[in-house]
Formats: sequence, C-alpha cells, structure tokens
Amino acid sequence: MTTPRDLHYRMSAEWAPHAATWIAWPHNAEDWPGKFQPIPWVYSEIVRHLSQVEGVHILVNNEDAEHRATSHLRRAGANLARLHFHTWPTDRVWLRDSGPIFVKNPQGDLAITNWKFNAWAKYDNWRRDDQIPQHIARHYDIPQFKPEIEIPDSKPHRLVLEGGSIDTNGAGVLLTTEECLLSEVQQRNPGLGDEAETRKHLEQAFRDYLGIDQTIWLHKGCAGDDTHGHIDDVTRFVDENKILTCVETNTHDENHLPLAENLDRLRTARNLDGKPFEIVKLPMPSPVTFEGQRLPASYANFYIANDLVLVPTFNDPNDRHALNTIAKCFPDRDVVGIHAVDLVWGLGTLHCLSQQEPA
Repeated sequence: MTTPRDLHYRMSAEWAPHAATWIAWPHNAEDWPGKFQPIPWVYSEIVRHLSQVEGVHILVNNEDAEHRATSHLRRAGANLARLHFHTWPTDRVWLRDSGPIFVKNPQGDLAITNWKFNAWAKYDNWRRDDQIPQHIARHYDIPQFKPEIEIPDSKPHRLVLEGGSIDTNGAGVLLTTEECLLSEVQQRNPGLGDEAETRKHLEQAFRDYLGIDQTIWLHKGCAGDDTHGHIDDVTRFVDENKILTCVETNTHDENHLPLAENLDRLRTARNLDGKPFEIVKLPMPSPVTFEGQRLPASYANFYIANDLVLVPTFNDPNDRHALNTIAKCFPDRDVVGIHAVDLVWGLGTLHCLSQQEPA
C-alpha cells in the first residue's frame, strides 16, 4: 500500500504558514456542566483574534447554531469575511483530537491523515467526531490516508491517534508520551502486542504517515488530564531545535516528579544530527480546581497561528512569566493571553480545540 511517505508528504510544524484554523462551535453543555454559559464568549474571543490573521472554519450542528455563533462573533468584533461555516454535527469540540492531521508534499499539495478517533478510549459518543476528517477531505477533494498496520494472523488494524498526543518540529522529529500511547489505561490500540511491540508499530506509523524519522518518548502528561497523557499540555516544539517544557517547582505538587523526568529525558535526547536540543522551561500555574476536581491547566496548551500565539491564562501570578517565556520563543508574533479558567472545566483549552490547515 502506498503511504504518504512514499509520496513525500510530511506533517508540518504548527508555526509554518496556515491557510486556516478549524474549530467546532461549542454545543454540548455536558462538557462544561454548570458552566456552559460563558463558553461561547470565550470561543468568540479566540475567533476574534484568529480571524485577524487567517481564515477560520467553524463546524456547527445545524443552521440555528450557525445563526447563534454568527451573532456572538459579530458582537465580539470578529472578521466575518474570514469565517466559513460547515453544518457537520459533532459530539464534542476538541478538533485537535478528532480533526484531520494534514500532511504536505514539497509541491505544496495537501492530504489528510484520517486516524480513527474513539473519544480517548473513554467515552461512548464519538461516531460523529470520527467522521470529521472524511468531511474535510471531501470538501477539498484531496487525498486521505487511513493509517493501519498489518498484524500477523489478524486483519489490518486501523490506528487510533489524537492530534494532542503528538507534536512535531516539521523536520522529521516527533514528541509523545508513554502514558498516553503505551499505557493499558485508556488503551488506544489494544492488540498490537506488548509495550515494545506497540512502540515499534507506532513509530513505523509515524514514519509512514507523518514523515517522522525520530520519535522522542517522554514519560507522562500533567495532573488532571482527561486524555491520560497528551503531550500538548506539557512539552511543545517552538523551533526545529528548541523545545518548551513545563516544570513544577513545588516539590509537593503531583506534577513535580513527572515533569522533572520529562525534563531529564529531553536533556539526554539528541536531534537527527546527534546534537542536543535547546530546552526552555515553562512554569505551571497554581493548581486550578473546580468542584473538588483538579483540572489540566497548563500554559503549554498554546496555539500558534499566523503572526500570533494564543496562550491560556488562569488569573495566576505565573501568567506573566509564561507569556514572557513564550513571547521570547516567538519574537515575530503577537503573544496574546486568553482567559481559560472557565474553558479548562471542559478538560481542554486552546490547542485542544483547534486544528491548523497548512497553507
């Protein structure tokens, strides 16, 4: 079977130029129980900023939802000329995980890798979300690849993967965590063999479908993470050879040891030329809890758009330190904080809800 790698497709870095950002308009009040009312306004503020720098594709469940969203966005001052609505119903709005992972060839042609989505191996309602990559491939009439692997004495296995579980520098190196992709908790791909075999299968899939030459495995994600270990809450590439990673200085906090181990692994990692990466530390906010539940509040869940980086903030003294740290990594972009205390009650923030389409 021909793979994207055979056709010289590769996943781009998030900071590469975008044609647009894809999001889905919030509709499932159960994702923010008792706190849904402010969420459309948080989305309106996000879209207001994004629509200044690139197109924004917005999935809605029906025409009424489109009218309500348009009203919110008009009142918030979004650039309506850059908004494109699609009536494709969703279960949830976390398009980083359910949306397509675009790949691009040297000629600039796009294709879609359509990984199976099963709601983080945790929830029953995912079938609408699993259709999103197919909708977008048909909308653009571009190729789509459904990653699968051959298992001896078995039928081909369609691979489950969420975009929030990986991060790439656009030059063949990928970051992920063992907690998310190799653990038997919320196990995405049972039946691939033991941990070593699963690791080998996934690295081959990243190579074949995303153009990855090297996978760096970190240990764990952050406390409160509903996905069981997504990388985009703890460690992100900000340049081909520069990695931003969260640290927790409070030794009594449950994030302290896992994040310290991630930092150790990054310090011993080497790039494709055998040289160390430049590592930049990013603070964590103080624990954010609601109704006694710790939430996955992290500054690492920022989103890089054209000329812009949106960063979640939490009414915390470290907000300023995080914004300054990220701004130093992106001197040519505006770095804007988005208040995310309400948003994170849905167990995700800015990166989780967005998916970039390369230019």
